[in-house]
Amino acid sequence: MNILAWKNLLHDRVRLGVTLPGIVFTLVLIAVQFGMFLDFLDTSANVVGHNTADPWISAPGIPNVNGGSPIAESKRRKAMQVAGVETAASFTLFFLNWKLPNGAFQSCQVAGFDLDSGMGAPGNVVEGRIDDLRGEDTVFIDELYKKKLGVSRIGDTLELNGKRVRVAGFTRGIRSFTTAPYVFTSFKNAQTYMRLREAGTVFILLRTKPGADLAAVKAGVQAAVPGVEVFTRAEMLKRTQNYWVFGTGAGTTTLMGAILGLLVGIVVVAQTIYAATIDHLKEFGTLKAMGATNGQIYQVIILQAVLAAVMGYALGISIALFVVNSTANTDLLIKLPWQVAIGIFGMTLLMCMSASLLSIRKATTIDPAMVFRG
Repeated sequence: MNILAWKNLLHDRVRLGVTLPGIVFTLVLIAVQFGMFLDFLDTSANVVGHNTADPWISAPGIPNVNGGSPIAESKRRKAMQVAGVETAASFTLFFLNWKLPNGAFQSCQVAGFDLDSGMGAPGNVVEGRIDDLRGEDTVFIDELYKKKLGVSRIGDTLELNGKRVRVAGFTRGIRSFTTAPYVFTSFKNAQTYMRLREAGTVFILLRTKPGADLAAVKAGVQAAVPGVEVFTRAEMLKRTQNYWVFGTGAGTTTLMGAILGLLVGIVVVAQTIYAATIDHLKEFGTLKAMGATNGQIYQVIILQAVLAAVMGYALGISIALFVVNSTANTDLLIKLPWQVAIGIFGMTLLMCMSASLLSIRKATTIDPAMVFRG
């Protein structure tokens, strides 16, 4: 029966040529849509994901990490007195205009962090050292945004909110979900760019003592520091992701695209496999006349679907990987971790086998006598 399923699949190459592109198109669409969704999840909260601080203190009711409001510096000192807190550092995140060499302006998000604690510092530095930010007017940007910000190398000087700014280093992989790239600098320099002599704190980042219970520290800070909200790192990450990905509809649209791709694939494959079964009704009638059981007919049809799924997956995932790799150095990264690739393979098998079930009843209810009617 296994050989029969293989030969039956390859016998009508035109039919196979119609089936495979349908599967391949569906797989590429699903992989790209889910890959974009995963990138949305990661990029929407990049500044939290690359941060080691836990927990975070913010003004009450903020929608996400990019929508913070200033809080008093005195609250940092109160937080330091809570049992289990090792360090409390000021962190700021706000939008300013970066002046390009041609005189135009590009909006950016300035992240000012405490150099001594290191909390809020950018990760994956590929050029320069974090300590270089101790110099006046120094910043780090991601290498992906060099062209967008008019930068070519370390030492380039431009303007940020009317103040001189010098590029001291580059990071890799810290993408911005908005059109405004992240610009990292020291908290002191950030105050200068905001034209403030003091304050400007938007978040207070905490580091707990070794062995301290995170939940207990969070509760203690919430009780000791009035007029703030306290979030664990995971909570801030989820809050920001939910806002940007689901609250704005961007992630929902991507998920709907993946779901629609799956539905289109099921319809295309179901129609093709059903038509292939109908075209071979006489062959199945012959099998039944020769004594084949319904179970053996099931085996042939389902195996045909599995073979089509494996062939379609091999082609589809190859194209999807090519698309994924081509986005590695672009603003829109498409991610395809191995767990997702395995999940898509299982989805492909399920899709093709489910489609094959639609044609099984027609094949197993056939009258073997039709073989002898001409």
